[in-house]
Amino acid sequence: MNSVQVQPFEENCYLVRIDFNPTVPHCSLASLIDLCLRGKIQKNVVERIKLDIVIAEGKHSTEEEINKQINDKERVAAALENPNLKKCSIVA
Repeated sequence: MNSVQVQPFEENCYLVRIDFNPTVPHCSLASLIDLCLRGKIQKNVVERIKLDIVIAEGKHSTEEEINKQINDKERVAAALENPNLKKCSIVA
């Protein structure tokens, strides 16, 4: 399985899907890992993209719940505006 997949989505836009594998099946930082990935990609990729980040299938005890949460645009936008996360060099 490829962890990163890129394919044309719309005119001048790409669909980027990232499947990440948490270190343990009950990783409590899975959502934060997603925010870090998303923040870095959005800051450094200049092309227009639709970004989907998910936990690799079968790699987390609550993957369905976390995948729903980490791809909710409103939750992600609010989290990325959190001043504590903005200070974090991983997200900034």
